[in-house]
Amino acid sequence: MTDRTHHRPDDLLTRLTLAEKLGLLHQWQAPVPRLGLPAFRTGTEALHGVAWLGEATVFPQAVGLAASWNPQLVRAVGAAVGDEVRAKHRADPRRVGLNVWAPVVNPLRDPRWGRNEEGWSEDPWLTGRLATDYAFGLRGEHPTRLRTAPTLKHFLGYNNETDRAVTSSNLPPRVLHEYELPAFRAPLAAGASVAVMASYNLVDGVPAHLSPLIDGKLRGWADDEVMVVGDAGAVGNIAGVQAHLPDHVAGFAAALRAGVDSFTEDDEDPGPTVERLTEALARGLIDESDVDRAVRRILSVRLRLGDLDPPGHDPYADVVNCPAHRELAREAARQSIVLLGNDGLLPLAPETRVAVLGPLADTVLTDWYSGTLPYAVSAYDGLLGRLREVTSHPGTDRITLHVAHRAVRCAEGGPLTLDGATPAEFDVVDWGDGVLALRAVHNGRYVGADDSGALVVDRPGPGGWVVRETFRLRHRPDGTALLHHLASGRYVGVDPDGRLSVATGDPAAFTVRLRVDGAAEAAALAAAADVAVVVLGNHPMVNGRETEDRVDLALPAGQLDLLRAVHAANPRTVLALTSSYPYAVGWAREHLPAVLWSAHGGQEHGNALADVLLGAEDPGGRLTQTWYADTAELPDLLDYDVIGADTTYLYHRGEPLYPFGHGLSYAEFDYADLRLSTATAHVGEEVAVSVEVTNTGRRPGTEVVQLYTRQRRSRVKQPLRQLRDFARVTLHPGCAARVTLRLRTADLAWWDETRAAMVVEDATHSVLVGRSARDVRLVGAVTVTGGGERSTPAARRSGAAR
Repeated sequence: MTDRTHHRPDDLLTRLTLAEKLGLLHQWQAPVPRLGLPAFRTGTEALHGVAWLGEATVFPQAVGLAASWNPQLVRAVGAAVGDEVRAKHRADPRRVGLNVWAPVVNPLRDPRWGRNEEGWSEDPWLTGRLATDYAFGLRGEHPTRLRTAPTLKHFLGYNNETDRAVTSSNLPPRVLHEYELPAFRAPLAAGASVAVMASYNLVDGVPAHLSPLIDGKLRGWADDEVMVVGDAGAVGNIAGVQAHLPDHVAGFAAALRAGVDSFTEDDEDPGPTVERLTEALARGLIDESDVDRAVRRILSVRLRLGDLDPPGHDPYADVVNCPAHRELAREAARQSIVLLGNDGLLPLAPETRVAVLGPLADTVLTDWYSGTLPYAVSAYDGLLGRLREVTSHPGTDRITLHVAHRAVRCAEGGPLTLDGATPAEFDVVDWGDGVLALRAVHNGRYVGADDSGALVVDRPGPGGWVVRETFRLRHRPDGTALLHHLASGRYVGVDPDGRLSVATGDPAAFTVRLRVDGAAEAAALAAAADVAVVVLGNHPMVNGRETEDRVDLALPAGQLDLLRAVHAANPRTVLALTSSYPYAVGWAREHLPAVLWSAHGGQEHGNALADVLLGAEDPGGRLTQTWYADTAELPDLLDYDVIGADTTYLYHRGEPLYPFGHGLSYAEFDYADLRLSTATAHVGEEVAVSVEVTNTGRRPGTEVVQLYTRQRRSRVKQPLRQLRDFARVTLHPGCAARVTLRLRTADLAWWDETRAAMVVEDATHSVLVGRSARDVRLVGAVTVTGGGERSTPAARRSGAAR
């Protein structure tokens, strides 16, 4: 290791020119050869694997990793992802930076949020706990060298894609301090994360990139410097769509003064950022000390990454999709599967004949922040060869399209055209809200509009920042239909050469002819099988993704129709939901013998699902957010007041479809002999809560023992129940274990507006231990005292930002 005393940030600052320092404030930092500073780039995406940089291990989505309720597993996944970032950085140090933009710690307040799959939980404590472990994995355990530099996203109050750059998340003080801030505080206070990204939205009318909380709260939680990065184009929004300041010079200056250190603007071109900050200096809006402060934070992170060390001093592995990572991906996918309901149909016996049906039966889908799959195991692949007989069908209708007397056909390598020849056949995939995709039968590729507007059949599926492969059919009274292309907002027409295009300006009236009834064919396979496994869910790039919130919680209508048809043909039907978010699947809960859920599980999804369906592994996953029975139970998407609106499991008074923490095992568990280390505790003390858990079933099983509390009396509205601790325990039949959970009395604090501080009241708290937030098995009580109402620090201020 080199002598770092010559490379301290302050030492480098004295040797950098002002122009060189300004060049370090952009995402793509220019090298400074005379000082040995290489080029540096912020922002490698590492949400559940390395994204956008070629093949890499693809783990389950973050909300799926969270469903494992296994911090050690989450940390191992973070470490694997960090090692793969390091490997790709060595191969291309200029384009692959070691500052990673993960984890996302916005609590999952509303399941309609388009980016639901990026978060961990609706509970801020659980979000902070799991995100801390993921960040620890990313950053590594070396005493002086970071594996990567994890960045928390997105500060602050960000849970809507609808008009996200111009809407204000209005946060009452209690919601701010009790719900929004804790998930950010935990990874920073633990030293797991070293950077934070500001969010697109406004908070209480102020752009988040100008929030006084950046310096006033956030930086006080960490012992080391915290680098704050802007989201892509977001600083430009301050004087742009937000119209908060008169021009970009003022906007960039205000962001720098507020604590933003790195500007993610204009792609790879730092020129506009440097020009605006230079002009801000000339106007006196900022001075060189503001620049120095930001550069010091950036250099601090770079030095901890070993940016100035000579080659050969990197202590981290150089691996991508190695066997260990592939096995870890399978284990993570296994543990993320949640058994929502089971009347004994599962697990399946080896001699069972199974029909694997539905649009997700034989495919593995990826989201915007997924890496490139090195391989993919679908649900059908996972079961094939492990059972006596396995059949499959997507359950999609197959159609042809006609305009007058001419049919739509596919010219190999060219656009869709009209002529009198044999029509092309298309499978219609329903992704909900009338949105569909057309997959050509002859090559398995999807229909999309190219840059000229012509319809072509060369796409692997809906994808990209702008999804150009989705349509709606607008049926007309005469029996024809217009084909509406969603990305362009135009109807498909026919140009003078007979080519289908969205650029003609004249919609074509299509006749849709059904060639194959997908639900009927799937039902026939189900009838011939012992068990039908119907794999339904969402496409991560359609109807719920970054830039697009969901409008409701409903399963796509075509998918529900398919499920009903299969169940009518064979009542022994299992629903295997694969989705980025909860669905209101009340019909399935009422009628089906078994229902499972998992997030999109990555490359090993099918193997993991098969392991659980066949009983090779116990379903160890548990829900980390409430599954509501109906969209009507939710407030307006922009209502961030979870306390006043009675939302999330903390305050929801209705009966959920599936509660927070829910998930079944193939085993049965008995809870007994609840013990508390004390019946009375002082503020700041810890209470040990233990319970005897026994596997009373006939199979080994995994239980997640959950500890909740409820304050019995208070002068303010309190949560109905709140998670305080949990533990995973695996037991063989007939075996018992005493599980000890920890109740930290300081965590019982709430924000007192009259004192502008977190306080703990003298009060008695119900201690609830059970299998979920609603399945409580044992109840005790502890009285917390502190000589009257006690105040605890709102934020631990220490380190560089004291």
